[in-house]
Amino acid sequence: MERHSYSTSLRSQYVAAGWLVQPVRGTYKRPLGELTWERAVISLQALMKYPLIVGGRTALELQGFGHYVSASGPASIHLYGDEPPPGWLAKLPFKERFIFHKAQTLFSAATAAECPLCLAGGDDDERTGDHVRPLSMNAQWPLLVSTPERAFLEMLDELPKRETFHNVDVIAEGLRTLSPTRLQKLLEDCRSVKAKRLFFWFAERHGHRWLSRIDRDRISLGSGKRMLVKGGRLDPKYLITVPEDLGAPV
Repeated sequence: MERHSYSTSLRSQYVAAGWLVQPVRGTYKRPLGELTWERAVISLQALMKYPLIVGGRTALELQGFGHYVSASGPASIHLYGDEPPPGWLAKLPFKERFIFHKAQTLFSAATAAECPLCLAGGDDDERTGDHVRPLSMNAQWPLLVSTPERAFLEMLDELPKRETFHNVDVIAEGLRTLSPTRLQKLLEDCRSVKAKRLFFWFAERHGHRWLSRIDRDRISLGSGKRMLVKGGRLDPKYLITVPEDLGAPV
């Protein structure tokens, strides 16, 4: 607002007159409509040009893949980008909490760079890359989110700390229409051996048809065992421990 010549005194006058509302210190909104987390994130993306996208479980739920999502919406909002959102975002009066992830931790620079590139401007096709898409939220601008392919890998990377095998399993079962072309690029760019092994384990478990179109020879799965569940059984193919009560892949 200062860049557009709205001084502190002028903003105070607008608040006093009811033309602006100040939800928390350092933030302003027009007195139009409810303040929601979606509108706050869209403001960051479209107005303030923050290199952030909504990803992981949140992106999957928003695109209809969350079978047991509460009617009141997601409890956690997963944001991915080069830098965390401003501190005031967590102070806004939302019931949801924000969890930030650095995109380059999971993906190589080529894929992670889509976060800032998707905000470059232009129409919807120009503002998104192969792994980011606009989602209409009945607002002036769309909410930019990870595609289901990218969001699934982001969610797998959260196992077992922030996600459970059983919750992921329910979502994985419904991922019947993923793009093998998009998955191929993501899996080749993915830095997480754990996420890639889990991806193949869940895909085989549910017998998804698109799996046969992925070239595994171009994807590194690392070496050695990965213990993900204490007391779980070791999958002999992918060398990861999984819960005893989850059946082997079909």
